[in-house]
Amino acid sequence: MWMLENAFLIPLIPAISFVVILFFGKRYIGADRVHVVGITALSLVWLLSAVAAFQWTQRVENPTPDAVVQIEHHGDDHGDDHGDDHGDDHGDDHGDDHGAAVGDSEGGHGGGHSSPLIRPVISTFSQWWSNAGVDFAVGTFVDGQTVLLLMVVATISLLVHIYSTEYVKGDRRYLHYYAFLSLFTASMLFFVMAQNIIQLIVGWELVGVCSFVLIGHWWEEKPNTDAALKAFLTNRVGDVGLLVGMIVLWGTFQTFDIDAINTLISTNPGAHHLALLVAACCLMAAVASKSGQFPLHTWLPDAMAGPTPVSALIHAATMVVAGVYMIARLYPVFYEGFSIGTSSINLMAFIGGFTALIGAGLAFAQWDIKKVLAYSTVSQLGYMVMALGVGAWTAAMFHLFTHAFFKACLFLGAGSVSHAAHHTFDMREMGGLRKDMPHTYRTFVISSLALAGIFPFAGFWSKDEILLGSLVGQQNGYPLMLIFGCAVALMTAAYMTRVIWYTFHGEFRGHGQPHESPKVMTVPLWILAGMAVVAGAFNLPGPVLEPIGLEGLAHRIQTYAEPSVYLNGLGLSHPDPSLTMALVGLALALSGIVITYLYYWRRRGLHGLTERNRYARTGYKVLENKYYLDHLYNDVVVDTVKRPIAKWANDFNQNVLDRAVNTAGETARDVGRWVYKWIDQGAIDGSVNAAARGADSSGEGLRSIQSGKVQNYGQLLFGAAAVLAIVFVIVV
Repeated sequence: MWMLENAFLIPLIPAISFVVILFFGKRYIGADRVHVVGITALSLVWLLSAVAAFQWTQRVENPTPDAVVQIEHHGDDHGDDHGDDHGDDHGDDHGDDHGAAVGDSEGGHGGGHSSPLIRPVISTFSQWWSNAGVDFAVGTFVDGQTVLLLMVVATISLLVHIYSTEYVKGDRRYLHYYAFLSLFTASMLFFVMAQNIIQLIVGWELVGVCSFVLIGHWWEEKPNTDAALKAFLTNRVGDVGLLVGMIVLWGTFQTFDIDAINTLISTNPGAHHLALLVAACCLMAAVASKSGQFPLHTWLPDAMAGPTPVSALIHAATMVVAGVYMIARLYPVFYEGFSIGTSSINLMAFIGGFTALIGAGLAFAQWDIKKVLAYSTVSQLGYMVMALGVGAWTAAMFHLFTHAFFKACLFLGAGSVSHAAHHTFDMREMGGLRKDMPHTYRTFVISSLALAGIFPFAGFWSKDEILLGSLVGQQNGYPLMLIFGCAVALMTAAYMTRVIWYTFHGEFRGHGQPHESPKVMTVPLWILAGMAVVAGAFNLPGPVLEPIGLEGLAHRIQTYAEPSVYLNGLGLSHPDPSLTMALVGLALALSGIVITYLYYWRRRGLHGLTERNRYARTGYKVLENKYYLDHLYNDVVVDTVKRPIAKWANDFNQNVLDRAVNTAGETARDVGRWVYKWIDQGAIDGSVNAAARGADSSGEGLRSIQSGKVQNYGQLLFGAAAVLAIVFVIVV
């Protein structure tokens, strides 16, 4: 298990790549060849991540005695045993620290799939720093959830690195682009394997800083800098909740260690409910900002100002899934805080479901293909948060896994279309591209079907589990969340069919002659499209595999990724597969496609309704203005704060600063006038003039002596000599 114990090498490699590219790339490699460093680094990251994933599966399949958690129940006196210093034995000292559910680990309401209780591999390398007697450690936390995200991040980032060699070729900041692409990846990997919540906060903020740089890559244009600032500042709003929530967790458990916090909650369910409720609510603010949940989702569509490969990386594998990952990593906090196991609605489930619904609605009113995909990401992230809110942990992470591949393919497909259509993302200037761009068209359609949840593509399997989780819940179902989920299933299929129509069908409405993108761009598209087809196989239900004798391969995500060591202690259950629910979800998706097909291809339906009906026109205007949330934030909230502050600052400037400056100027002017009149003109000039008049008078007197007659000069000379002789005689 060497790779699991030394997983710190995985984020270290792209961090070194960042340093090499930024400080040595131009001189020793060449500014136009630095991508070689980034691609090589990410290839190593992918390889090491694959090794880590393999070793974790071996740890689960053939656990050693020290890897299996004892099924015990610990009381409250266990809390003080969890410090931040785990020693240097890579997690072996956690043997008895984990509790587990008492009884059967078979989840669900009458079934499900059992998961072995395998302890995570926790490695602590050194004491980070000490403060007030508290030691802050630094280390890695590796389990199934970690390796799942390592593979997602490494795969998407590697393909984005390769794709970008053509997409940003010749860019004036090509070197800086690849440097920060590597740092972005390193930051997300560091975040994913954080051993304690301090490291988690550091990784969280590093991801935000890198996204700010990459979103504003083309900072010469003001909309790009505005988008970068909007993303940065919106995330800072949510980060207040992150810091407060983490402080509450520290105050409650007196430890920053993630394993210790999860263990204390899972072994003592029901304890510290109020503190966990406060912490969960605060952390939800951070999730709302980072993962684009209502009402802090407005930055995410504007982030499309960055290069398209950056959009793919942000929306598929890094920044926006950080919030979802944090919920899953600290799931006992949210599960107990929001009483997910016993309620039929809670804050997390409602925010997620509502976000999924409004995001899908906004996607219909966009003409920019990247913004359609951005609102689709908002909607799908809402799906994931809703799944976590109803207790469907595995469904949420499964959907995060499948969504990463087909959404990355869609974004890179949009970039391919733009690359061939004179760098426009306006679908009104596209059309008919399926003839000229067959590879882009086919991969885009495959990924759209996966996003829509059409059988047998990956999205069908993960969305089905989310809808089933909403239907069954834990002790109670979540009927409102089920309604939200079903509505979104229909809407997702409809707006993606609209995108395909405007982009690839009909007549070409743009300029010039479109053409297929080069292989360095289309090959990553096919790889991602292939994953959009087969990724669902990683968590197929048993009844699907049973007829072919492969039921032992069912529920692989649940078996390897779910942290049963914590969740079983909470009593988390897994619903049995439901063919009825799967067919309902599929029917809704197909209905969305058929309705949109009839509307655009066959020209049937209520065309021109927004022109004839004022209610329809008003509804479309609301969507077009994004529910006026930007107006609320910019013109109401910001201006309400900014206007009085600006007025006060202006008054202070005019009445205090300017008056002080004017008074000082007037005083200096008056003093100058007095000095000029009395000192310069009166004293100095008067003295100089008096001296001049004295010299003039003396000169006039001496001029009378100078007559020009030699005898007069002789008389004066002899007279003076006589006087001088007399003086000498008298004195000497």
